[in-house]
Amino acid sequence: MSGSLADAVCRDIDAAREELIELCGRLVAAVSVNPPGRTAEAAEVVHAYLSRHGITAEKIAADDEAPNIIGRVEGGAGGRHVVFNAHMDTMEAGDEAAWTVPVTRLTRRDGRLYGLGMGNMKGALAAMCLATAVLKRYSNTWNGRLTMTAVSDEVMFGERGTVYLLRARPEVAGDFLISGEGPGFMHFAVAEKGLLWLDVEARSPGGHASRALRGETAVMKLAAFLARLDAMNDVYATLPRELEGVSGGEGNLGLRLSLNAGTLAAGTVRSQVATRAQAQIDIRLPPGISAQACETMIRKQMDGDDISIAVVKAWDANWTALDNPLVAELATAATAVRGAAPPFVVRLPGSDARRWRDLGVPAVCYGPQPTLSAGIDDYVNEQDVVDCAKIYARTTLALMRR
Repeated sequence: MSGSLADAVCRDIDAAREELIELCGRLVAAVSVNPPGRTAEAAEVVHAYLSRHGITAEKIAADDEAPNIIGRVEGGAGGRHVVFNAHMDTMEAGDEAAWTVPVTRLTRRDGRLYGLGMGNMKGALAAMCLATAVLKRYSNTWNGRLTMTAVSDEVMFGERGTVYLLRARPEVAGDFLISGEGPGFMHFAVAEKGLLWLDVEARSPGGHASRALRGETAVMKLAAFLARLDAMNDVYATLPRELEGVSGGEGNLGLRLSLNAGTLAAGTVRSQVATRAQAQIDIRLPPGISAQACETMIRKQMDGDDISIAVVKAWDANWTALDNPLVAELATAATAVRGAAPPFVVRLPGSDARRWRDLGVPAVCYGPQPTLSAGIDDYVNEQDVVDCAKIYARTTLALMRR
């Protein structure tokens, strides 16, 4: 890649800073909390922005409430096909009374951009839109194809977003995938944890509460089982050889198995013994511990026939090897823009990057999410969003050269 071309692209991105902030504001105002996952307004913002910059944009929808957007930029003949991916749906705001800024209006303060979804992941979405627009301006200087995808239904692992998009438009698989999902702290996620969702149920005879016996009720059987499972939160993985040099990130959490009982349910009144008690369990699996191995570990903790387990969802940790050109070029671009190489880490939550890896396409996650996860006063650092746009563009140009 010509240094002068990369520099020109970065200068254009710097010049478009206010345009980028304005786009962030429009995206934050387009409420897209999941559930229910309505992204129609956010999709309209993305579609309008891409179209205004002369980019062919198309809506692909399994559900009109949750459309997806594809933007295409063609360079010269031949070359690689690079795909950007960002989701438009957001997590819930949580306790809105605890927010110190408006939830659905962008607040620009002290070098930060606040608003629901800015960290996860409307900041990266806006950066990818700008990078796509600037690369379109220089499309006569590079060979290949760039596809920008803005998808719905990622937050809840739904079927209306990337799953539907790749089925409806298989060419969107491309050759390389850059996801804007940040692993936190501007680190570089070449791997992400797998997932195992289990429904656990304990059973016992019912009766009046006055006849309850120690450890014999469904609730207490479930409680004892969960207490045994809690010890699995101390299990760490040994990384596969091709990920040597990858860090576990803050607190080494990327290498630790995490197990949480997200919901509990039992009984209808306090004075009766519940005959059934249920827990919904979420387990995140580091590279080196498969979903099957984890399920086997859990079943070994069962005592008798009063506990049953059903697998709801499961997939293994997944990654792109460090010697892949995508990893090398994005690390080089990040070093050029930020002045230091980003640490390689395992991303804790899942992302749509897995959907591309399942197709054999190299995929990585890099974005401006400033901490491990979004929450109250969700924000990004403004400069990180600008830098990400530059890094996405520089990486694309370098891959097109290859």
